[in-house]
Amino acid sequence: MNTNTLRAGVIGATGYTGQELVALIRRHPRLDLAFATSETEAGRPLPGGGRYIGVADAPLGAVDVVFSCLPTGESGEWALRARDAGAAVVDLSSDLRNGESGAVYGLPELWRAEVRGARLVANPGCYPTAALIALAPAVREGLLDRSRPVVIDAASGVTGAGRSAKRELLFGEVAEDYRAYGVGNRHRHVPEIGAGLTRIGGGASFIFTPHLLPVRRGILETIYVPVEEGMTGRAAASLWADAYGSEPFVEVWGEGLPTLHDVVGRNVVAVGFAEVEVDPPVLLVVAAVDNLLKGAAGQAIQNANLMFGWPEEEGLPR
Repeated sequence: MNTNTLRAGVIGATGYTGQELVALIRRHPRLDLAFATSETEAGRPLPGGGRYIGVADAPLGAVDVVFSCLPTGESGEWALRARDAGAAVVDLSSDLRNGESGAVYGLPELWRAEVRGARLVANPGCYPTAALIALAPAVREGLLDRSRPVVIDAASGVTGAGRSAKRELLFGEVAEDYRAYGVGNRHRHVPEIGAGLTRIGGGASFIFTPHLLPVRRGILETIYVPVEEGMTGRAAASLWADAYGSEPFVEVWGEGLPTLHDVVGRNVVAVGFAEVEVDPPVLLVVAAVDNLLKGAAGQAIQNANLMFGWPEEEGLPR
């Protein structure tokens, strides 16, 4: 181990997010991978060297930082165990996002000061990351017409549903299809989006409808923002650029709209705008993000960089 680096452990390292985290840690100049757990692969070779171990054998107290990538309902418990063992922790499930455990909500672009130096961070969900970053300037500036709801139509690649075998995610079920799910504001990320909007500026009524895309990775959110007065795409781009001008992982497009190809493999949220000629006025905001990077593993590394006082961009693809 390089004596200038810290030891990192990944709990749940064979899921899509866990695999991405292991790869990022391997490339990070200040982190060494000390262990990676998997109940199904324990004892088998770990790509890049070493072997997977069972979570019960993880030396939680012998590492500096632990990333917990187990499913919601399991991950938070292990995150708290790792914190109690003395490690700094980033939990990537939704278990700790309500703040009741003392975890900081780790969306740096909006709440960076809280993440710096924290010992327990709840990594945001992929859909909320894109939605909150896309909507924050409008909410903060009081642009919303609160008599009408914000409409968020979001579409994600199948890796967003995890790696566990599910019939509805088989190739034959997903290919050449496109479907909505969790409709009627019943998706598990709805409370998280609502809580974030409340923190930003008193909350906002919204309708969130996720869709399943027949692609591996990436999220595209088309957001219809009811505004008090008409706003051109150029004016919106200027306002959002002012809000995020110093952010290394937010791209504000002056022209055109981002696509999945623009963000996959990168730890960024790309945001573009279009005018909609309707009355009352609506601003169209399109946000794109890689659900496994800025939507999960990349953001976890970004949070760890802040927790240890390192350059925020270190070890992350842009």
